[in-house]
Amino acid sequence: MSSTVPPPLEPRTLVALSGGVDSSVAALLLRDAGVPIEAAYMKNWINEDNILGDCPWEQDIADARRVADQLGIPFRVVNLMEEYREKVVAYLLDGYVRGLTPNPDVMCNREIKFGVLRAWARDHGFAAVATGHYARRAALPGRPGDFALLEGADPNKDQTYFLALLDQEQLRAARFPVGDILKPDLRALARRAGLATADKKDSQGICFIGQVKMADFLRAYVPDAPGPIVRAGDGRVLGEHRGLHFFTLGQRKGIGVPSNTDGRAYVVVGKRAADRALLVAFDGESAPGLFTREVEVHGLRWNTPTPPDPAAGPFKLEGRVRYRDPRVRLTFTSTGPDTARVVFAEPQRGLAAGQILALHDGPRLLGGGVYAPANEDSAV
Repeated sequence: MSSTVPPPLEPRTLVALSGGVDSSVAALLLRDAGVPIEAAYMKNWINEDNILGDCPWEQDIADARRVADQLGIPFRVVNLMEEYREKVVAYLLDGYVRGLTPNPDVMCNREIKFGVLRAWARDHGFAAVATGHYARRAALPGRPGDFALLEGADPNKDQTYFLALLDQEQLRAARFPVGDILKPDLRALARRAGLATADKKDSQGICFIGQVKMADFLRAYVPDAPGPIVRAGDGRVLGEHRGLHFFTLGQRKGIGVPSNTDGRAYVVVGKRAADRALLVAFDGESAPGLFTREVEVHGLRWNTPTPPDPAAGPFKLEGRVRYRDPRVRLTFTSTGPDTARVVFAEPQRGLAAGQILALHDGPRLLGGGVYAPANEDSAV
């Protein structure tokens, strides 16, 4: 008489180990919960072009492997370098060439972690992909198999903004084990478990590229395209810049023109594509073009199975205009299948075309879109 082994309560899950403490603890929590897991490091970038900066991929792989060994789980390196160049680096460079301000972290999550890696995981028998994001996935009452995406419990570390362009299918396959934990508590968990990454500093810089300044990265791939630096108020030429792609709306530092004698500093308020002019003004609420009440967004993507019905008229929602900014009130009006007009309750500072607007219903992230250029003559 043969006995049968009951199936695991949780699906077989691939943990994306980055070599940092957050994903390390994500793996620890899943293992201790009895979830069948294996680990993978996404090899996306190795700095073959010798860009200035620190690209610590070798150390990250070593750290991820040590954590997997400590946890007693299988580990492998998945080479996604070609896909990363096609889906993230190309998007990044194309955006800056066009005068936009792209967000590679948002695109990396949509296209690589929960796109290419998720497909790889599915092909290798994994039903879910877990990461170290500070976000929470919750079942929707009355909708079996559907989920809501909620802000992480730690308000200082919440990373839902970077997940704004995921859809419901991706959310179903996603796991965020550390979303209910505060960062100090997560560090304490890692130390108690003796994880090799317990005291490793959090990574900064471009997603999976490392400690590389954006200006140095762009300099390696985008040729200079000089143009005038123009004061927006009176059209006075103040100097020359090396390329519009080095600047973003609202930027104060590194513009290349001296401040006024009374100590007021210039701020970037626009980019004029026709003559490659960088438009600046004195910082403050009176700076023309710096504050925006109404924007157009495109490329809308919803993670909720019940997105706003375009036929129902304007909706009162909240939005996060950039990472770490508080949610703000707005009115959302659909203008097409993936476009909308957004009117903020209060003017917002420095909304650059190409950046991401995350759309919320309170702490629940519903989806997001991309700020569209203001008009044909301006690149922002």
